[in-house]
Amino acid sequence: MSTLDGLRQVWRKPDFRRLLLVKLLAQTADGTVQIGVAAYTLFSPERQPNAWAIAGVLAVTMLPFSVLGPFVSVVIDRWDRRRTILVADSLRLVLCLLLAGLVLAPSSSGWELAGIMVTALVVMSLERFQIATLLAALPHTVSAEQYLAANTVLPIIGPFGMMVGAGLAAAIRLTIGRAWSITTADSLIFAVAAVGFLVAVVTTWRFRPRSLGPTTPIAHSLVETWRAMGEGLAHLRRRRPAALGVWMVALQRTLFGIVMVAVILLFRQHFHAVTEVDAAIADLSIWAVATGAGFVLSSVVNPFLAKRVGLRRVVIVVLALSGICQLAPGAIFTRPTLIAASFLLGLWAQCLKMNCDTLVQAHVEDTFKGRVLVIYDIAFNTPLVLAAVIAALVLPVDGYSHLAFGLCALGYFGLAGLFAWRSRSIGVDLFKRGTESVTDQ
Repeated sequence: MSTLDGLRQVWRKPDFRRLLLVKLLAQTADGTVQIGVAAYTLFSPERQPNAWAIAGVLAVTMLPFSVLGPFVSVVIDRWDRRRTILVADSLRLVLCLLLAGLVLAPSSSGWELAGIMVTALVVMSLERFQIATLLAALPHTVSAEQYLAANTVLPIIGPFGMMVGAGLAAAIRLTIGRAWSITTADSLIFAVAAVGFLVAVVTTWRFRPRSLGPTTPIAHSLVETWRAMGEGLAHLRRRRPAALGVWMVALQRTLFGIVMVAVILLFRQHFHAVTEVDAAIADLSIWAVATGAGFVLSSVVNPFLAKRVGLRRVVIVVLALSGICQLAPGAIFTRPTLIAASFLLGLWAQCLKMNCDTLVQAHVEDTFKGRVLVIYDIAFNTPLVLAAVIAALVLPVDGYSHLAFGLCALGYFGLAGLFAWRSRSIGVDLFKRGTESVTDQ
């Protein structure tokens, strides 16, 4: 069976296509919200962001769910996942309308900024909860041998949607903001996001109840969350390929986060004056689109590589290639070279994510998927906060540091060696599970 045949097989599954559409709509709205929050808090002439400011925004938006995630993860394994997605997106619809109103509400007390940040962190926490729910639901839309084929398509839908949403928000900020006012533009950004969540809710409603699992809902109550999470962690430790995949993603995201903070500072503080907000937003939008384009292209590149060398070797190759492109063009500090490097880093990072998603899907039982996927989500997002703190400690104010970029490249090479060693000790045959429709193995 060819790679294309595998992709055609999953595309013929109506529930899989519907799941893709829900993810696309929701993450397009998420991208719009995230750019709206970033533009409102970091990209205003009166605010001069530094690495600590970026770390603060990341901490506020990502850490709350990392704390609450273990408590809500039991919901994914207990309640109808269709209903869970409906509730999450309906709440985000309401909260985005609230954000639009808060931006428009005149105030000189500063409370509106606090309200916007609190509301935004709830929206973004619900985003991560919904992503975990969608990943847990994926096995109910395809057959077991099609996990790699499905994970070739599903993970790129999110970045593509985020890229579209970010581009839409940036366009509103740069056009409506000039023609009317920045306040009007920011409010419209959140209103547009609300529309995206509304369409996602309507689409989710078309799934049959219980069609997305869980197959065997857990019976214990929410007050037993810690025991349930302990069971999830124990299950993950026993499924060593999945555990190794989670570790690789967490470590790679730390390196990726340091580079991300450095690039934001370079475009905001090094290439442009503090007052040149529109120019900085335009350049960062190009950088984000380039990174997103790399994410999207991974859906073509990853099956091609997996077909020829297998999932295990693909992980080693993409980590090594990340190190190479981090050195050149990544450590050549011009706008074109940074954008080219972001495209390549996005490409290899998403290839890694696709394969690690497959390891988790193929080796974790459905009864534990919700809890394990929340652990996976925490491992995926929390490293960005750690990376921002590291960046704040080691980077200059404008992000210009060849040493930091070189050390990140060495980190990628180290991860490639670590995975090669640990995966061989596990046994290479286990890494073929879930890839059959693409690799014919």
